[in-house]
Order: sequence, then C-alpha cells, then structure tokens
Amino acid sequence: MQAAAKIEPQRALLELTNIGKTFHTDDVETRALSSVELTIEKGEFVSISGPSGSGKSTLLAILGLLDVPTHGEYRIDGQDTAKLDPIRRAALRNKAIGFIFQAFNLIGDLTVEENVELPLTYRGMSAAERKKRVAEALDAVRMSHRARHLPAQLSGGQQQRVAVARAVAGDPLILLADEPTGNLDSKNGDAVMELLSQLHGRGATICMVTHNPEYAQKATRVVHLFDGRVVEDRRG
Repeated sequence: MQAAAKIEPQRALLELTNIGKTFHTDDVETRALSSVELTIEKGEFVSISGPSGSGKSTLLAILGLLDVPTHGEYRIDGQDTAKLDPIRRAALRNKAIGFIFQAFNLIGDLTVEENVELPLTYRGMSAAERKKRVAEALDAVRMSHRARHLPAQLSGGQQQRVAVARAVAGDPLILLADEPTGNLDSKNGDAVMELLSQLHGRGATICMVTHNPEYAQKATRVVHLFDGRVVEDRRG
C-alpha cells in the first residue's frame, strides 16, 4: 500500500522573527521596534494601527525593504533578506512590493501612463508588455480616460488611484499602503478604501498603515502596535 504524500505547511509570504529597530542620534538611543513577530499570508488584508510613535512607519519601511532591522530575521516568500546585497535588495523590492504613499509621489512632468510605466522600465520588460500592464492597471482603477493627463490636472482622489495603478502594474507579491487616505477628504478616502477592498477581493495581498479606525476595520486582520511592540493581532 502506497504511503500518503506528506502535506507541507504553507509558507508565509512575509515573515518577521524577533525584529528590533533602534535609532541613534548623538547620545540618544530610540527603540522604534522591539521583538516584533509577524507573518502575513498570501491573500490577507492586514491593517497596522497604533498611536503616533508606536513604530508603524518603521515597521512598514522594513517590510518594504526601505530600511533594515537592527536585529531579527525578515523573509519574503522564504528568502532571507539579510543575505541580499544592495543591488539584489533593490531588485527584490521592485519585483515583490508595490508601494502606495500618502503623498501620491507622482512625477509632475510625466503623464499618468508614464508614471505607471516607470517602475516597469527597471524590469527589462518589453515595451509591448509594459504597455499592456499599464493599460490593465489603469482600467482596474478606472483611470484609463486620464492616461494622457499630467498629475496636476487630476484631483487628489484621482492621483491616488494612479498611485494604486502604479503599485499593481508590476503584479507584486504584496501592496504596502502608508496612510493611503491621509491627504484625501472623506469622500475620496472612502473611494480609495473601496478600491483597495476590490483589489483584495481579486486576490491581492495588502498591508496598510492607517490612523483611521473605521478604515482599519475594513481589513480582514488588524495588528495594533504600542511602543514598538505588537499588542494585538486580531482577525475578522
């Protein structure tokens, strides 16, 4: 009789183990994160909340490979990021992570479609493939009709939609959103949150930092930080 095949446990998409981060300025030592344990599975929508100074932005910077921890281990899809040199680190960041910033960070003298295409040019991707991905991303955020416009010709809500399109065009493993509604009024903020929920419904993995408790509850999981530590990790 043939033995049943062994089922391997699913590997976490992002995995932080005993992460700490300390900043030194002159004679002052500031501990931003302490003994953080966090895993994010494929398809989750995680909200990171907490008061100012709790370590939210520092944690997001480490997740996005924009900063490195003082100690601990961070793996992306099983890969130990500590072993990457700066070039391979930048390549992994460009391929695996899509960023959505509070300030949109669009380039003013590039059109909407050029802004969305820009990160793809560092992939060695053909022009035809880049054009296809840009068109699909703009269609997903309902901004195809503004493809030839400049950022200054768009409202704040429309600029954030373009920023979301830029983030998803590269088909990243995860979207990291840093206060994505922070510069928007409530109407546009609600619209961007609805867009993120729709992307999650299509299979996107999202990790979002927000001060807004109402928006935090739209995620499927809420991680609460206080003084650099995870004090609550709640699903549902």
